Amino acid sequence: MPSPSTNPRQAPRLRRSPPVVAIIGATGAVGRELLGVLERREFPLAELRLYASQRSAGTVLPFRGNDITVAALNDSTFAGVDLALFSAGAKTARQYAPAAVRHGAVVIDNSSAFRMDPAVPLVVPEINPDEIARHSGIIANPNCAAIIALLPLWPLHRRNPIRRAIIATYQAASGAGATAMAELREATRAVLEGRAYPPRVLPHPYAFNLFSHDTPVDPATGYNDEETKVINEARKIFGAPELRIGVTCIRVPVLRAHAMALTIECEHPITADQARAFLSDAPGLRLVDDAERNRFPMPSEATGQDEVLVGRIRQDLSDPSGRSLALFVAGDQLLKGAALNAVQIAERLLP
Repeated sequence: MPSPSTNPRQAPRLRRSPPVVAIIGATGAVGRELLGVLERREFPLAELRLYASQRSAGTVLPFRGNDITVAALNDSTFAGVDLALFSAGAKTARQYAPAAVRHGAVVIDNSSAFRMDPAVPLVVPEINPDEIARHSGIIANPNCAAIIALLPLWPLHRRNPIRRAIIATYQAASGAGATAMAELREATRAVLEGRAYPPRVLPHPYAFNLFSHDTPVDPATGYNDEETKVINEARKIFGAPELRIGVTCIRVPVLRAHAMALTIECEHPITADQARAFLSDAPGLRLVDDAERNRFPMPSEATGQDEVLVGRIRQDLSDPSGRSLALFVAGDQLLKGAALNAVQIAERLLP
Protein backbone atom coordinates (compact mmCIF):
# COMPACT_ATOMS: atom_id res chain seq x y z
CA MET A 1 0.00 0.00 0.00
CA PRO A 2 1.15 3.61 -0.43
CA SER A 3 2.84 5.00 2.63
CA PRO A 4 2.01 8.47 3.93
CA SER A 5 4.96 10.79 4.21
CA THR A 6 5.54 14.16 5.83
CA ASN A 7 8.56 14.58 3.54
CA PRO A 8 7.60 13.08 0.18
CA ARG A 9 10.16 12.59 -2.58
CA GLN A 10 11.03 15.70 -4.53
CA ALA A 11 8.31 15.88 -7.15
CA PRO A 12 8.90 17.32 -10.64
CA ARG A 13 8.19 20.95 -9.89
CA LEU A 14 6.61 23.76 -11.84
CA ARG A 15 9.20 25.44 -14.02
CA ARG A 16 8.72 28.94 -12.60
CA SER A 17 7.87 30.51 -9.30
CA PRO A 18 5.49 32.19 -9.10
CA PRO A 19 3.81 30.30 -11.96
CA VAL A 20 1.42 31.40 -14.68
CA VAL A 21 -1.80 29.51 -13.92
CA ALA A 22 -4.72 28.72 -16.23
CA ILE A 23 -8.15 27.41 -15.19
CA ILE A 24 -9.92 25.48 -17.94
CA GLY A 25 -13.66 25.44 -17.33
CA ALA A 26 -13.54 28.55 -15.17
CA THR A 27 -17.26 29.35 -15.35
CA GLY A 28 -18.47 25.96 -14.09
CA ALA A 29 -19.19 25.09 -10.48
CA VAL A 30 -15.74 23.57 -9.86
CA GLY A 31 -13.96 26.29 -11.86
CA ARG A 32 -15.47 29.00 -9.69
CA GLU A 33 -14.47 27.08 -6.58
CA LEU A 34 -10.91 26.85 -7.90
CA LEU A 35 -10.83 30.64 -8.05
CA GLY A 36 -12.01 30.86 -4.46
CA VAL A 37 -9.56 28.27 -3.16
CA LEU A 38 -6.57 29.87 -4.93
CA GLU A 39 -7.51 33.22 -3.40
CA ARG A 40 -8.26 31.93 0.09
CA ARG A 41 -5.06 29.88 0.32
CA GLU A 42 -2.99 32.74 -1.14
CA PHE A 43 -1.57 30.52 -3.85
CA PRO A 44 1.40 32.38 -5.38
CA LEU A 45 1.01 33.13 -9.07
CA ALA A 46 2.43 35.53 -11.62
CA GLU A 47 -0.73 35.58 -13.71
CA LEU A 48 -4.11 33.87 -13.75
CA ARG A 49 -5.79 33.10 -17.05
CA LEU A 50 -9.38 31.88 -17.30
CA TYR A 51 -10.78 29.80 -20.14
CA ALA A 52 -14.09 28.18 -21.00
CA SER A 53 -16.18 27.27 -24.03
CA GLN A 54 -17.01 29.79 -26.73
CA ARG A 55 -20.46 30.09 -25.19
CA SER A 56 -19.05 31.29 -21.86
CA ALA A 57 -16.27 33.46 -23.27
CA GLY A 58 -16.59 37.07 -22.17
CA THR A 59 -17.81 36.23 -18.68
CA VAL A 60 -16.07 38.39 -16.08
CA LEU A 61 -15.02 36.77 -12.79
CA PRO A 62 -13.50 38.48 -9.73
CA PHE A 63 -10.14 37.43 -8.30
CA ARG A 64 -8.11 39.21 -5.62
CA GLY A 65 -9.91 42.50 -6.13
CA ASN A 66 -9.61 42.46 -9.92
CA ASP A 67 -11.91 41.33 -12.72
CA ILE A 68 -10.66 38.71 -15.18
CA THR A 69 -12.40 38.13 -18.50
CA VAL A 70 -12.86 34.51 -19.50
CA ALA A 71 -11.42 33.66 -22.92
CA ALA A 72 -12.41 30.90 -25.31
CA LEU A 73 -10.27 27.78 -25.14
CA ASN A 74 -8.18 27.11 -28.26
CA ASP A 75 -4.93 25.48 -29.35
CA SER A 76 -2.81 28.51 -28.44
CA THR A 77 -4.21 28.80 -24.91
CA PHE A 78 -1.24 27.18 -23.18
CA ALA A 79 1.68 29.23 -24.47
CA GLY A 80 3.53 30.44 -21.39
CA VAL A 81 1.31 28.54 -18.93
CA ASP A 82 3.09 26.68 -16.11
CA LEU A 83 0.08 25.10 -14.36
CA ALA A 84 -3.24 24.19 -16.01
CA LEU A 85 -6.15 23.31 -13.74
CA PHE A 86 -8.77 21.47 -15.82
CA SER A 87 -12.41 21.29 -14.75
CA ALA A 88 -14.10 21.05 -18.12
CA GLY A 89 -14.96 17.37 -18.58
CA ALA A 90 -13.22 14.33 -20.00
CA LYS A 91 -13.67 15.18 -23.69
CA THR A 92 -12.05 18.58 -23.28
CA ALA A 93 -9.26 17.15 -21.12
CA ARG A 94 -8.40 14.47 -23.68
CA GLN A 95 -8.30 17.08 -26.44
CA TYR A 96 -6.36 19.84 -24.69
CA ALA A 97 -4.35 18.39 -21.78
CA PRO A 98 -1.67 16.86 -24.05
CA ALA A 99 -1.30 20.25 -25.77
CA ALA A 100 -0.78 21.91 -22.39
CA VAL A 101 1.95 19.40 -21.54
CA ARG A 102 3.65 19.99 -24.88
CA HIS A 103 3.82 23.68 -24.00
CA GLY A 104 5.56 22.80 -20.72
CA ALA A 105 2.63 23.07 -18.33
CA VAL A 106 1.75 20.61 -15.58
CA VAL A 107 -1.90 19.59 -15.82
CA ILE A 108 -4.10 18.74 -12.83
CA ASP A 109 -7.27 17.29 -14.32
CA ASN A 110 -10.55 16.97 -12.46
CA SER A 111 -12.23 14.75 -15.07
CA SER A 112 -12.24 10.98 -15.47
CA ALA A 113 -10.11 11.14 -18.63
CA PHE A 114 -6.78 9.98 -17.16
CA ARG A 115 -7.60 8.57 -13.72
CA MET A 116 -7.12 4.92 -14.55
CA ASP A 117 -4.16 5.44 -16.89
CA PRO A 118 -1.29 3.51 -15.22
CA ALA A 119 1.13 6.27 -16.23
CA VAL A 120 -0.89 9.04 -14.53
CA PRO A 121 -0.80 9.54 -10.75
CA LEU A 122 -4.22 9.61 -9.06
CA VAL A 123 -3.67 11.65 -5.91
CA VAL A 124 -5.26 12.55 -2.61
CA PRO A 125 -2.43 14.45 -0.88
CA GLU A 126 -3.33 13.20 2.61
CA ILE A 127 -3.10 9.60 1.35
CA ASN A 128 -0.53 9.14 -1.41
CA PRO A 129 1.49 12.36 -1.90
CA ASP A 130 4.54 10.45 -3.09
CA GLU A 131 2.64 9.53 -6.27
CA ILE A 132 2.95 13.15 -7.44
CA ALA A 133 6.64 12.47 -8.14
CA ARG A 134 5.68 10.01 -10.89
CA HIS A 135 3.93 12.55 -13.06
CA SER A 136 4.95 13.09 -16.65
CA GLY A 137 2.90 16.23 -17.11
CA ILE A 138 -0.57 15.12 -16.02
CA ILE A 139 -1.88 14.42 -12.50
CA ALA A 140 -5.44 13.20 -12.04
CA ASN A 141 -7.82 14.46 -9.38
CA PRO A 142 -9.99 11.54 -8.17
CA ASN A 143 -13.75 11.24 -8.36
CA CYS A 144 -15.44 13.36 -5.70
CA ALA A 145 -17.19 10.41 -4.05
CA ALA A 146 -13.93 8.47 -3.96
CA ILE A 147 -12.07 11.31 -2.23
CA ILE A 148 -14.74 11.84 0.41
CA ALA A 149 -15.04 8.11 1.13
CA LEU A 150 -11.32 7.32 1.19
CA LEU A 151 -10.09 10.23 3.28
CA PRO A 152 -11.65 8.84 6.52
CA LEU A 153 -10.87 5.24 5.60
CA TRP A 154 -7.13 5.83 5.09
CA PRO A 155 -6.18 6.42 8.77
CA LEU A 156 -7.92 3.13 9.60
CA HIS A 157 -6.50 1.23 6.64
CA ARG A 158 -2.88 2.17 7.36
CA ARG A 159 -3.15 0.82 10.92
CA ASN A 160 -5.48 -2.14 10.35
CA PRO A 161 -5.81 -3.00 6.65
CA ILE A 162 -9.35 -2.88 5.30
CA ARG A 163 -10.27 -6.09 3.52
CA ARG A 164 -13.80 -5.19 2.50
CA ALA A 165 -15.82 -1.98 2.25
CA ILE A 166 -19.51 -1.43 1.51
CA ILE A 167 -20.36 2.15 0.64
CA ALA A 168 -23.69 3.88 0.07
CA THR A 169 -23.43 7.45 -1.19
CA TYR A 170 -26.00 10.22 -0.95
CA GLN A 171 -24.78 12.66 -3.58
CA ALA A 172 -25.76 16.31 -3.84
CA ALA A 173 -26.71 18.31 -6.90
CA SER A 174 -23.26 19.92 -6.89
CA GLY A 175 -21.83 16.67 -8.22
CA ALA A 176 -23.70 17.23 -11.49
CA GLY A 177 -22.62 20.85 -11.81
CA ALA A 178 -24.14 24.32 -11.66
CA THR A 179 -27.06 23.45 -13.95
CA ALA A 180 -28.18 20.61 -11.67
CA MET A 181 -27.94 22.89 -8.65
CA ALA A 182 -30.14 25.41 -10.45
CA GLU A 183 -32.61 22.67 -11.38
CA LEU A 184 -32.94 21.57 -7.75
CA ARG A 185 -33.69 25.14 -6.68
CA GLU A 186 -36.23 25.67 -9.45
CA ALA A 187 -37.89 22.27 -9.06
CA THR A 188 -38.24 22.73 -5.31
CA ARG A 189 -39.78 26.16 -5.77
CA ALA A 190 -42.21 24.76 -8.36
CA VAL A 191 -43.33 21.88 -6.14
CA LEU A 192 -43.89 24.19 -3.16
CA GLU A 193 -45.98 26.48 -5.38
CA GLY A 194 -47.96 23.57 -6.80
CA ARG A 195 -46.56 23.90 -10.30
CA ALA A 196 -45.35 21.12 -12.59
CA TYR A 197 -41.63 21.10 -13.30
CA PRO A 198 -40.44 18.59 -15.91
CA PRO A 199 -36.76 17.67 -15.35
CA ARG A 200 -34.36 19.15 -17.88
CA VAL A 201 -30.87 18.40 -16.54
CA LEU A 202 -31.39 15.19 -14.56
CA PRO A 203 -33.45 12.21 -15.73
CA HIS A 204 -36.03 12.21 -12.92
CA PRO A 205 -37.93 14.74 -10.80
CA TYR A 206 -35.42 16.05 -8.27
CA ALA A 207 -37.34 17.99 -5.61
CA PHE A 208 -38.34 15.80 -2.65
CA ASN A 209 -37.05 12.73 -4.47
CA LEU A 210 -33.97 10.55 -4.74
CA PHE A 211 -32.83 8.16 -7.43
CA SER A 212 -29.92 6.02 -8.57
CA HIS A 213 -26.95 8.03 -9.80
CA ASP A 214 -27.58 9.22 -13.34
CA THR A 215 -24.75 7.42 -15.14
CA PRO A 216 -25.04 4.42 -17.47
CA VAL A 217 -25.41 0.97 -15.91
CA ASP A 218 -23.09 -1.79 -17.06
CA PRO A 219 -25.41 -4.67 -18.03
CA ALA A 220 -22.73 -7.22 -17.13
CA THR A 221 -22.18 -6.06 -13.53
CA GLY A 222 -25.27 -3.99 -12.71
CA TYR A 223 -23.02 -1.19 -11.45
CA ASN A 224 -23.27 2.31 -12.89
CA ASP A 225 -20.28 4.37 -14.00
CA GLU A 226 -20.08 6.36 -10.78
CA GLU A 227 -19.99 3.21 -8.67
CA THR A 228 -17.35 1.64 -10.90
CA LYS A 229 -15.21 4.77 -10.65
CA VAL A 230 -15.25 4.65 -6.87
CA ILE A 231 -14.30 0.95 -6.86
CA ASN A 232 -11.43 1.26 -9.33
CA GLU A 233 -10.08 4.52 -7.96
CA ALA A 234 -10.14 3.28 -4.36
CA ARG A 235 -7.99 0.32 -5.34
CA LYS A 236 -5.53 2.53 -7.23
CA ILE A 237 -5.22 5.22 -4.54
CA PHE A 238 -4.82 2.70 -1.72
CA GLY A 239 -2.47 0.54 -3.79
CA ALA A 240 -4.77 -2.38 -2.97
CA PRO A 241 -5.89 -4.05 -6.21
CA GLU A 242 -7.55 -6.91 -4.31
CA LEU A 243 -9.66 -4.68 -2.06
CA ARG A 244 -13.22 -6.04 -1.96
CA ILE A 245 -15.54 -3.09 -2.34
CA GLY A 246 -19.19 -2.61 -3.18
CA VAL A 247 -20.80 0.76 -3.86
CA THR A 248 -24.33 2.09 -4.34
CA CYS A 249 -24.50 5.72 -5.49
CA ILE A 250 -27.73 7.68 -4.99
CA ARG A 251 -28.57 11.24 -6.04
CA VAL A 252 -30.40 13.08 -3.23
CA PRO A 253 -32.11 16.51 -3.17
CA VAL A 254 -29.31 18.25 -1.31
CA LEU A 255 -27.79 21.31 -2.93
CA ARG A 256 -24.17 20.78 -1.93
CA ALA A 257 -21.97 18.26 -0.04
CA HIS A 258 -22.11 14.49 -0.38
CA ALA A 259 -22.84 12.13 2.51
CA MET A 260 -21.95 8.44 2.76
CA ALA A 261 -22.56 5.40 4.90
CA LEU A 262 -19.45 3.22 5.15
CA THR A 263 -19.19 -0.30 6.52
CA ILE A 264 -15.70 -1.78 6.63
CA GLU A 265 -14.17 -5.12 7.57
CA CYS A 266 -10.56 -4.96 8.80
CA GLU A 267 -7.85 -7.59 8.96
CA HIS A 268 -7.83 -7.57 12.77
CA PRO A 269 -10.42 -6.71 15.43
CA ILE A 270 -11.00 -2.99 15.87
CA THR A 271 -13.14 -1.03 18.30
CA ALA A 272 -15.08 2.18 17.79
CA ASP A 273 -12.87 3.91 20.37
CA GLN A 274 -9.75 2.87 18.50
CA ALA A 275 -11.22 4.23 15.28
CA ARG A 276 -12.08 7.55 16.93
CA ALA A 277 -8.51 7.83 18.19
CA PHE A 278 -7.11 7.14 14.70
CA LEU A 279 -9.47 9.66 13.09
CA SER A 280 -9.39 12.44 15.66
CA ASP A 281 -6.09 13.95 14.54
CA ALA A 282 -5.96 12.72 10.92
CA PRO A 283 -5.34 15.48 8.35
CA GLY A 284 -8.34 16.69 6.39
CA LEU A 285 -10.91 15.26 8.82
CA ARG A 286 -13.11 16.59 11.60
CA LEU A 287 -14.69 14.21 14.09
CA VAL A 288 -18.43 14.87 14.59
CA ASP A 289 -19.58 11.99 16.77
CA ASP A 290 -21.88 13.16 19.58
CA ALA A 291 -24.27 10.31 20.37
CA GLU A 292 -25.71 12.06 23.41
CA ARG A 293 -27.06 14.93 21.29
CA ASN A 294 -27.59 12.73 18.19
CA ARG A 295 -25.24 14.99 16.24
CA PHE A 296 -23.30 13.41 13.44
CA PRO A 297 -22.02 14.53 10.00
CA MET A 298 -24.56 16.47 7.93
CA PRO A 299 -24.27 18.02 4.45
CA SER A 300 -25.50 21.35 5.84
CA GLU A 301 -22.49 21.51 8.17
CA ALA A 302 -20.01 20.12 5.64
CA THR A 303 -20.95 22.73 3.02
CA GLY A 304 -18.19 25.27 2.58
CA GLN A 305 -15.79 23.36 4.84
CA ASP A 306 -12.38 22.07 3.81
CA GLU A 307 -12.57 19.08 6.17
CA VAL A 308 -14.54 15.90 5.61
CA LEU A 309 -16.77 15.27 8.62
CA VAL A 310 -16.73 11.76 10.07
CA GLY A 311 -18.79 10.21 12.86
CA ARG A 312 -21.55 7.75 13.80
CA ILE A 313 -18.68 5.35 14.46
CA ARG A 314 -19.89 2.04 15.84
CA GLN A 315 -19.26 -1.66 15.83
CA ASP A 316 -20.97 -3.54 13.02
CA LEU A 317 -23.11 -5.94 15.04
CA SER A 318 -23.56 -8.26 12.07
CA ASP A 319 -19.89 -9.31 12.38
CA PRO A 320 -19.28 -11.26 15.62
CA SER A 321 -15.52 -11.30 14.96
CA GLY A 322 -15.20 -7.63 15.97
CA ARG A 323 -13.37 -6.75 12.77
CA SER A 324 -16.07 -4.52 11.27
CA LEU A 325 -17.17 -0.92 11.82
CA ALA A 326 -19.86 1.39 10.48
CA LEU A 327 -19.27 5.11 9.92
CA PHE A 328 -21.05 8.10 8.39
CA VAL A 329 -19.29 10.94 6.57
CA ALA A 330 -20.13 14.20 4.80
CA GLY A 331 -17.87 16.33 2.63
CA ASP A 332 -18.15 19.29 0.30
CA GLN A 333 -18.01 17.86 -3.20
CA LEU A 334 -16.87 21.15 -4.73
CA LEU A 335 -14.06 21.67 -2.21
CA LYS A 336 -12.26 18.57 -0.93
CA GLY A 337 -14.09 16.52 -3.55
CA ALA A 338 -12.72 18.66 -6.37
CA ALA A 339 -11.19 22.17 -6.23
CA LEU A 340 -9.42 22.01 -2.87
CA ASN A 341 -7.83 18.63 -3.64
CA ALA A 342 -6.52 19.99 -6.95
CA VAL A 343 -5.00 23.08 -5.32
CA GLN A 344 -3.42 20.96 -2.58
CA ILE A 345 -1.72 18.94 -5.31
CA ALA A 346 -0.59 22.17 -7.00
CA GLU A 347 0.91 23.44 -3.76
CA ARG A 348 3.20 20.43 -3.66
CA LEU A 349 4.46 21.30 -7.14
CA LEU A 350 5.64 24.79 -6.25
CA PRO A 351 9.40 25.26 -6.59
